[in-house]
Amino acid sequence: MALSCSTISHRAGSCGYLPHSFQNKAFFRTHLLLPVSPLGITIPARPIFARLITRIAAKKNASLELTKRPTTPSILLTHLESTMKQFQSLMAVMLIFIEIASPIPFDGWQVWPISPAEAVLYSPETNIPRTGELALRRAIPANPNMKTIQDSLEDISYLLRIPQRKPFGTMEGNVKKALKIATDEKASILASIPAELREEGSVLYASLIDGKGGLQNLLQYIKYKDPDKVSVGLASTLDTVAQLELLQAPGLSFLLPAQYLKYPRLTGRGIVEFTVEKVDGSTFSPEAAGVAKNTAKIQVVLDGYSAPLTAGNFAKLVVDGAYDGMKLTNANQAILSDSDLGKATGYSVPLEIKPSGQFEPLYRTTLSVQDGELPVLPLSVYGAVAMAHSDVSEELSSPSQFFFYLYDKRNSGLGGLSFEEGQFSVFGYTTIGRDILPQIKTGDIIQSAKLVEGKERLFLPPQEN
Repeated sequence: MALSCSTISHRAGSCGYLPHSFQNKAFFRTHLLLPVSPLGITIPARPIFARLITRIAAKKNASLELTKRPTTPSILLTHLESTMKQFQSLMAVMLIFIEIASPIPFDGWQVWPISPAEAVLYSPETNIPRTGELALRRAIPANPNMKTIQDSLEDISYLLRIPQRKPFGTMEGNVKKALKIATDEKASILASIPAELREEGSVLYASLIDGKGGLQNLLQYIKYKDPDKVSVGLASTLDTVAQLELLQAPGLSFLLPAQYLKYPRLTGRGIVEFTVEKVDGSTFSPEAAGVAKNTAKIQVVLDGYSAPLTAGNFAKLVVDGAYDGMKLTNANQAILSDSDLGKATGYSVPLEIKPSGQFEPLYRTTLSVQDGELPVLPLSVYGAVAMAHSDVSEELSSPSQFFFYLYDKRNSGLGGLSFEEGQFSVFGYTTIGRDILPQIKTGDIIQSAKLVEGKERLFLPPQEN
């Protein structure tokens, strides 16, 4: 069963592969060719092509020199014919080499530029989270000052990817900016935390400034120009930022539409722990110095801030034990749960996707990635967890069937976006056990699923209480 071909997808022809190849022939037309050579042949831009043409020109010049020498007509004619055959052979080799190295048709050279709308799919600058942790951190509806601090620090992650000489001066400026905001806006940051949590918030704030994984320490690592220590220190600092932001966001930052109050809802974060079991006698790969077992643990963080209905319905099913003993299927780029819940039932909640930059989720509608619409919780992250589509309508999510998405950049656009992006209700990410996901095979089961954190944030409709 392919991810893009069953109940999960509504688009024919995608099936986990690129629906069309990236062809920007205008680029090659303007960049591949250079001025005309002494032979009257346009020289390809690549150095190896230029050397081939140069050798051909040298051979032709040599043959022309030979024509000036006193010789008999027959000998001269034979030599010229031999030289021309060599020339033709080299030209054929060169053209074949160009055709193989640059698969562009030579007949017509039509220009097929990519439209601005399609460019979003292929842009390497598409700024989406690459890990579940980053996506979850960005989804927290926290104090604007904390978000500015977070953005400044996350920029350092991109700067660390620059090879060779790292821009440590820019990194230092980012940390100093974050430190200044944290210091100047201390009162505002702490005031955004509910009174009953403010003491815990004060401890985290102090740790953010001067703690072991705080901004001051991060500044010292940058001054030492040690990228490894900067990377470790940055992760610790961002973790503290996220903890502070979670204290600032004890519930939803928007009101749910009245017609959706009949569904369960999760008003914050929750954590579900799955125990997955192999039933064919095989085992999961052991951790370092560990023992191979036929069971493994996977943890998923549910995000009710961005998908309260979807996460709430899923959390209720977990609490009801609906997924205990359920079979899993290894589909194309996904681990898909069985759709049969037996006696347990879930809600056919509407498709729920919160676009980036928006205050609340959209319901019963997909996003147009081609027009630049991107979700707060992207599917294009390995270990993303989403609901399949309902059998009844693609405006609804399945009452219970979910999947772990095994994102593969090779089957995505050049911008790193899945071609299914913006089409499903993503409601969480695998944070522990990502290495277990590719080891799950069709027929393996969920031995148990437990809501280990967030029960106090799960609200059920009146008839369920």
